[in-house]
Amino acid sequence: MISTITSKGQITVPGAIRKKFNFNTGDKVDFIEDGSGNIILQPVKKSIKDLKGLIVKPQKKITLEDMQKAIEKGTDDE
Repeated sequence: MISTITSKGQITVPGAIRKKFNFNTGDKVDFIEDGSGNIILQPVKKSIKDLKGLIVKPQKKITLEDMQKAIEKGTDDE
């Protein structure tokens, strides 16, 4: 696949590549030279801090007793 560099130095990543590697708007990529003249486009891994807010805090507190009851109920089904 071929992409053109714009006058601002920007490159459009082809849609098939974005879809295959799940690239989204705002994702960062790194250009790595492999030593033999090739450039590798690699997604930048997100840090653990980027996960903040992904899981919402439950509205109701769950006690250890509630958890134990749920575990016992789940094992009854087996």
